[in-house]
Amino acid sequence: MSAVTSGAGPAVLDRGSLILPYTRQDDHFIDGAWRPSTGTVRNVVVDPATEEAWGEVPNATAEDVDRAVAAARRALPGWAALAPSERAALMLRAADELERRAQPLAWTNTRENGSPLAETSGAAANAAGILRYFASLAGHLETPDVRPFPNGAGETVVSWDPVGVCALIAPWNFPINLVVIKLAPALLAGCTVVVKPASPTPLSIRLVVDAVAAAGLPAGVVNLVTGSGSVGDALVRHPQVDKVAFTGSTPVGRRIAAACGELLRPVTLELGGKSAGIVLPDADLDELSRVLIRSCLRNTGQTCYISTRLLAPAERYDEVVDAVTATVAAAPLGDPLDERTVFGPVATRSQYDSVLEYLAAGHAEGARATTGGAAADLGRGYYVRPTVFADVTPGMRIAREEIFGPVLSVLRYEGVDQAVELANDTTFGLGGIVFSADDERAYQVARRVSTGSIGLNFFASNHSAPFGGRGDSGLGVEYGLEGLHAYLSPQSVHRRARR
Repeated sequence: MSAVTSGAGPAVLDRGSLILPYTRQDDHFIDGAWRPSTGTVRNVVVDPATEEAWGEVPNATAEDVDRAVAAARRALPGWAALAPSERAALMLRAADELERRAQPLAWTNTRENGSPLAETSGAAANAAGILRYFASLAGHLETPDVRPFPNGAGETVVSWDPVGVCALIAPWNFPINLVVIKLAPALLAGCTVVVKPASPTPLSIRLVVDAVAAAGLPAGVVNLVTGSGSVGDALVRHPQVDKVAFTGSTPVGRRIAAACGELLRPVTLELGGKSAGIVLPDADLDELSRVLIRSCLRNTGQTCYISTRLLAPAERYDEVVDAVTATVAAAPLGDPLDERTVFGPVATRSQYDSVLEYLAAGHAEGARATTGGAAADLGRGYYVRPTVFADVTPGMRIAREEIFGPVLSVLRYEGVDQAVELANDTTFGLGGIVFSADDERAYQVARRVSTGSIGLNFFASNHSAPFGGRGDSGLGVEYGLEGLHAYLSPQSVHRRARR
């Protein structure tokens, strides 16, 4: 197979020659082993670059879900009884095992959702890093937490117990890391889990399960079921599930939140975003261009926190549009198995159709496409030309709704106060960036933006710092000590002061 893009460099990988450990499967991972599904319905896995159905997995039945949850429930007492340092040691072994599977994991991930190899090749190392970070917090759980009464009459010993059996429901855009940021704190906390990946990306997660099993975690601590959204619904409402963690769209997150509220069940939701990148008048546009795609269009625009609205000062508006347009237009679009590719296909047919609808809305409402603006005809695959829209106004759909595709809108502002007002003119609050040559000025502007995370001249997640959204972007946080505590339930034991 020939590369879609041209030029010198490594050739695109031949799909027929890839050695993938999982393709057409008939089982779920339950109680420490791969066990046949009790149902006959299968969900196909489609390569978005070729539109080829190349894999399939079983759609879990209610009986399969019951078996997985029951296995997690049986394993809970023994896993919770281990010292946190013992659980951490097994997590460190799982991290090593995961890194050993980096190549087939990357290939499988790319074939599932079209993320370029430049993105998926780092997935195993990043996931291993998350496991290692949370393993490093074992001492936090083993250090006595004794708090005196303010009046001196006694003291309280605060202990932390695992919340219980957790349902971990992941999206398709980053199917490995967005599972592991839930799995790692749950394991250290002493919880057991049932993982349900998104239906388009059910195969790469099997390599994570393999790594966990090879590391020697007890049977039933980690379980995996695959299938459609109905399987996730069954887990959310299962009477033996104690907590739900979900990453995905805001509409689905609302339904999960409603169900968990009815059941008084703890839930962590990491949902959508429509983040803003504020370009201050003194910004270095060369620096902006260097980080633009990673910060504003990462993973073909299919990233929740990226700043898909770029707010440019009126006095430099045309200059910003020109710099952004040149950067996006120069980034290669093509086969995600080509190491040179920056923009791959959109992950699914339905998402492709949705992105094209937004492009049509942008044109119809008067935005000006300075590059892209249409589908890309590469013969096959769900390709959209990376698009920059100029002359975007705040009321346009492309400025208000999450597109989840390679589309960047550039809005004009007059004065920093209006920039902050535009940045906050959204129901979402997940990410954001302030571009400026003056770090202190950028920091002061960043503190005025109502969002869970924001960067100065770049954006990146920090495993040790909380990541979560405000408004329609979610409930609770992941990462950091705060992310660990989402899987713990405190108990306060009061006793009289010792004499």
